[in-house]
Amino acid sequence: MASMPMPAGQATGAQAGVATVLALSAAVGYLLAARRLRRRGDVWPRLRDASFTAGQVCLVVVALVPLPGGGFTAHMLQHVVIGMAAPLLLVLGRPVTLVLRALPAGPARRGLRATVRSRPVGWLVLPPVAAVLDVGGLWMLYRTRLFAHLHGQPWLHTAVYAHVLAAGLLFSFALCQLEPVRHRYGLPLRAATLVAAATAHSVLAKSLYSTAPPGTAFTGHDLARAAEVMYYGGDVVEIALAAVLAWQWYTVTGRRLSPARRGLQAG
Repeated sequence: MASMPMPAGQATGAQAGVATVLALSAAVGYLLAARRLRRRGDVWPRLRDASFTAGQVCLVVVALVPLPGGGFTAHMLQHVVIGMAAPLLLVLGRPVTLVLRALPAGPARRGLRATVRSRPVGWLVLPPVAAVLDVGGLWMLYRTRLFAHLHGQPWLHTAVYAHVLAAGLLFSFALCQLEPVRHRYGLPLRAATLVAAATAHSVLAKSLYSTAPPGTAFTGHDLARAAEVMYYGGDVVEIALAAVLAWQWYTVTGRRLSPARRGLQAG
């Protein structure tokens, strides 16, 4: 059998450095754009600043800090942060809306708006498509020999994690629908997609309790702990996504109730 892939937290210095610079640069750029809005009198909630910054901090931490557990457990901690927690935090910061509002009127602003509202982006943010790209990529990673091939190939390792981050961002983006996209899909479709994706993610996690990724040789304890991290960590993020959808449902329906109707319902 092949040896274990490079554990999470064991990226090369160059990889960690690039990841840190990119994350910190994005955070600083975001905060500067938010500051520009506030200086001209626009409203931009500071909670969005905190969410986006927290997402970037998560990415820096998993790039620089050795994570606990065996090789596969540490990797899975990294997966949950990079592919699930950080993307949701970043999306809740509404960075596309911020950039559109901060950019002056001109070609750059029109180009970004046209891109976000383009037909290809519209297809990518169709919730089932985003879910297949996200969860389907994980099944391919852990149920083929791809994971075993990451060992000794740091830039393939980086490419895989870049995909995990991008797919996680797309999935959170598609489900939350907070940005000015071409078409906003209804809550029933997004909720059904979340349930289906959560189920597929849970089944994959449970399968890892007993069967390691092909071509790898992890200990039984390491495999079980990694499966638990994937299962329960995924649950936490998926519950957070469900809370976002529930809040959107409330803002669409609950606040439309007139004071009189609320009084009747209370009675």
